[in-house]
Amino acid sequence: MTKTKERDDITIDDVLEKVKAYLNEDEIENIKKAYYLAEEKHMGQYRKSGEEFITHPLNVALILTGVYADSETIEAALLHDTLEDTDCSKEDIEMLLGPEVLKLVDGVTKISKINFSTENEYLIDYYKKIIVGMSEDVRVIIIKLADRLHNMRTLFAIPEERQKVKARETLEILVPIAHHLGIYKIKSELEDLSLRYLKPDVFYDIAEKLNTTKLERDEVVDLMKKKLTNILTEHNIHHEIKGRSKSIYSIYNKLDKGKKFSDIYDLLALRILVDTEQDCYLALGIIHSKFRPLPNRFKDYIAMPKVNMYQSLHTTVFGVDGYLFEIQIRTYDMNEVAENGVASHWAYKEGKNASQLMQSNTEQKLQFFKAIIDLSNNKMSNEEFVNSVRDEVLNNNIYAFTPKGDVIELPIGATPIDFAYKIHTKVGETMVGAIVNNNIVPLDYEIQDNDIVKINTKKDGTPSREWLNIAKMTQTKNKIKSYFTKNEKELNIEKGKYSLEKEMRRRKIPKDDILNDKSLQEIFKNLKIDSLEELYLTIGNGKNAPNAVINIIKKPEEEAPKKVQIVKENNDTDLVVAGIEKVKVNLANCCNPVYGDEIIGYITKSNGISVHLKNCHNVEMLDNRVVDVSWNKEIPGKNYFTSIIVYTNSIDNNIPDIVSHVQMFNIAVDMIKTINDEGKKIYEVDIWVNNKEKLNKLILDLEKCEYTIKVERFIR
Repeated sequence: MTKTKERDDITIDDVLEKVKAYLNEDEIENIKKAYYLAEEKHMGQYRKSGEEFITHPLNVALILTGVYADSETIEAALLHDTLEDTDCSKEDIEMLLGPEVLKLVDGVTKISKINFSTENEYLIDYYKKIIVGMSEDVRVIIIKLADRLHNMRTLFAIPEERQKVKARETLEILVPIAHHLGIYKIKSELEDLSLRYLKPDVFYDIAEKLNTTKLERDEVVDLMKKKLTNILTEHNIHHEIKGRSKSIYSIYNKLDKGKKFSDIYDLLALRILVDTEQDCYLALGIIHSKFRPLPNRFKDYIAMPKVNMYQSLHTTVFGVDGYLFEIQIRTYDMNEVAENGVASHWAYKEGKNASQLMQSNTEQKLQFFKAIIDLSNNKMSNEEFVNSVRDEVLNNNIYAFTPKGDVIELPIGATPIDFAYKIHTKVGETMVGAIVNNNIVPLDYEIQDNDIVKINTKKDGTPSREWLNIAKMTQTKNKIKSYFTKNEKELNIEKGKYSLEKEMRRRKIPKDDILNDKSLQEIFKNLKIDSLEELYLTIGNGKNAPNAVINIIKKPEEEAPKKVQIVKENNDTDLVVAGIEKVKVNLANCCNPVYGDEIIGYITKSNGISVHLKNCHNVEMLDNRVVDVSWNKEIPGKNYFTSIIVYTNSIDNNIPDIVSHVQMFNIAVDMIKTINDEGKKIYEVDIWVNNKEKLNKLILDLEKCEYTIKVERFIR
């Protein structure tokens, strides 16, 4: 892209020389009047970079001549700082140049009073709407973009911290507006300059690589241009071919997405300009007949223009020496619109009123902003101005405030939960309540326009699944769902790790025998998994039993369980084995069944029948030596040993409270083991309970505790 370099020795003659190409004498005379007024008012003022202040409006005007801005836009550009920085009055401007120029200068002045922020994406979107919403005339925005471009060219004059703030503001707020207006000439340079100050190392690294490959690229491009010229001339297609340089920022974007510098094939790029739309398609067909196109790289923006009216044919072909070339084919008029956007001078060619045409086109292009405001009071403070925009832009949304005054945009019907998550996901996840306009409100309160919302958080606070029924925004609901999915995964990983290590201790197997690299690789291969974390996860979620995992490495001998609750003959025990009258029976200590559970028996080689829960993971590993087992309803139930796991969101000691809840059900506590897990505690509670119904009631009761995430039976 050809850049108009800023100069501290620029004069009005430089600007006039440019506008002579497309403006008449009366228009040029008005530009002179605007300049002399600006020169008088800025006399004695200097910029932070050291040069006279008048060089800034002159450079802004010169930038605008590059996009063929009309005379009123050039005049307003020369005067755009006078209302704010000098004693120039509105009457001075209107008397000398008329109400249209005054309206443009006044519009730029209002935008300049806004203190933009890029703290979060919602504010960024909001400020874009402010800029467009307050601009009765699109030319105000074009002047602001040119103003920012010159300021970015001289950004070296301010402290480094401010450089980064301005660069980020430019990239996040102003560049997208330039893009939607189609003013790529300004947009591209703003992007490069922003990157230069935000990531100077990256910027200069790309620039150096471009310089080192420039000679080779130029030779290849020149050869391709000659070949294309010959074949188009042979077919009598009047044309012009230009080399098209790739901007540093666009290269950075592709590198940031994982591409290698050598893979960015559209570094070799050509633009072909022809007279008519028909010639575009003819040229495309001829080029494709001579050079093989790269599949899936053809785009027809002529038949289907972009929102900002951009039109062109794009194709990528294998050119000379096998190099890939990105080729754009468009008419001269299409090129003017592509380069200069709404400020394109083709309006003058067709004898139309430029300002009306620009405004008409822009109204179509900026529908996404939904801006419908009219600010007539030029004495508004910045706060009043923002409030006015908030009240009138995007009627289908509401605007609430944080206690610090940050604006949060929400759909109608949004709740404090939506508000909290829109500030930040962490704020939403740790939210425990909300205060609106100094009053405590329920979480299902519908936020109103102008509400000041304070979100109360707690370090160990967590979302509730009930919030899914309260939140209005899909984005909020997705974040809540994501929390529970992630949290459940983490809990299962911790549970799996604990279960595996406990089983190794029970079997008196050193951890290093199982958790060494060789053994783990064998386990991973056998279970078709890839990592230790995934192994823990499959154990925690019940897909793999810890005992079965260990058995992959250590083949156990059949031995009697160490904890046998029942060893009785069948005629007086609380367990009945189908078809067998007298047999040694014991409850498996991997799942610890209690009276009322669904159970199944396994015939061991030396220890009678081992009774398991039907859903015990270890049962899946057993062979066909299973028998039906049931509870003897005629024998009163006794107390059975089992274990539960209590997952909490608290680091506090909740053992006394857990014991209290257990004892309420006349259940005896055998032992409680505490596991510390990064800001929260997990409790393994061994108990003696006489039936499943009572056990389930205990679990439900514990799940209601405010510190509890979930409670479950523990199966080893």
